[in-house]
Amino acid sequence: MKPIDRLVTNLMESAALSRQDFLQLTGRSLAVGALGTALASCEKKPEATNAAQSTASTPSGPVPKLPATSPPAEVPADSTKPIELEQIKAKTEQQEGPTPTPMSDDQRIGYAIVGLGHLTLNQILPAFGACTKSKVVALVSGSPEKMQKVATQYGIKKESCYSYADYDKLRDNKEVQAIYIVLPNGMHAEYTIRGAQAGKHILCEKPMANTAQECQAMIDACKKADRKLMIAYRIQYEPHNKMVRDMVQKEQFGKVKSIIANNGQNSDNPKHWRFNKALAGGGALPDVGLYCLNTIRFVLGEEPSEVVAYVHSTPDDPRFKEVEEQVNWLMKFPSGVQASCATSYGHHDDKNYKVMADTGWIKMDPAFPYTGLQLETSQAQGTENQIIQHKIADKDHFSTEMDHFSECLLENKVPFTPGEEGLQDQKIIEAIYQSAREGKPVKLPAVSKKDAFRGPEPTA
Repeated sequence: MKPIDRLVTNLMESAALSRQDFLQLTGRSLAVGALGTALASCEKKPEATNAAQSTASTPSGPVPKLPATSPPAEVPADSTKPIELEQIKAKTEQQEGPTPTPMSDDQRIGYAIVGLGHLTLNQILPAFGACTKSKVVALVSGSPEKMQKVATQYGIKKESCYSYADYDKLRDNKEVQAIYIVLPNGMHAEYTIRGAQAGKHILCEKPMANTAQECQAMIDACKKADRKLMIAYRIQYEPHNKMVRDMVQKEQFGKVKSIIANNGQNSDNPKHWRFNKALAGGGALPDVGLYCLNTIRFVLGEEPSEVVAYVHSTPDDPRFKEVEEQVNWLMKFPSGVQASCATSYGHHDDKNYKVMADTGWIKMDPAFPYTGLQLETSQAQGTENQIIQHKIADKDHFSTEMDHFSECLLENKVPFTPGEEGLQDQKIIEAIYQSAREGKPVKLPAVSKKDAFRGPEPTA
């Protein structure tokens, strides 16, 4: 017997009802229940309607009128000084820092950007949005269609767009005070010299040129024209690497003993100009290996006295018919520091360096990308080896270096990374290649002065 049948039977027996009487009663009950439900539903509808009418007819309350207020602030008369707002956070919290002090548009240095490749489109042009002293006012490119689109995007006048053939006409554009050379390495010397002769100051991408002779010619041309020349070593203006430099030169972890640096990437496309020796000057070394070389010189503040190097390229790889794939080199410094460096166009992306000192180490990993740099230090604390990850706010590398150059033009100062800094790197690069060719160490001219090839420290 099913449970429902058993329940019905029990109810019938307990009430002494026949099956017919039971069905009649239950049927009547169901009908009454259904009727009750319907009546209840009908009774509720007017209530809902009344509630809706009540809500719609509720008058709005008075809107409070409060006196307009402005937070207290100290506003200096000097437009270059930041506005000082009242403090909100406790002193134990991270503070916001000074308010920005951008120059008005008519006071900023106007730049002509020469070359519209990856670096310009992805990094340099967007960086003008973060600049406070610089603006883009002209373009030079061999692609009219691309240049016109970029000009539209950045609000650049049609008459301020030049082909390479018209490059010298920048002389007549009074809005342009500086030229930023972002061309293949082999073209840097020509366009720097022509730009200086056109009366413009020059910011040139690294490496400075393909040879030390070209570098010297660039320096001479700018001096002759009384124009400033700066090489775009963005790492020297970047806060993480600047902190490493401060730690090293203040001997925060004692004296530095050795440095290991690596910058490599798996580069493809054999037809790209970076695999053309005339345009690139070399392979991985002058392109990405230069970061290891220049950053170590920057961090230590001294110049290597000797280099020894090895070069290797994978046989039959079409990328390396003209330029090298990989370079490993050792630099010895007068202080006793030895720096072991490696660079490659043939292995997975890896960009870092580590400074080993008496009582601790300093590591940057990654060290050289445009964003996401990480600084870590280690030092013994009693029985514990303490590792600290330093949290430093990112700053746009390109806006920082461009604004520094603009400041140098506005205040007639020598740039922190002038042409002489680029020339010194090129001399060391040539010594590295020489060592690899000859299979022996190459000594470099002694340089005793600290930061011998740099200008005054940047103000920010």
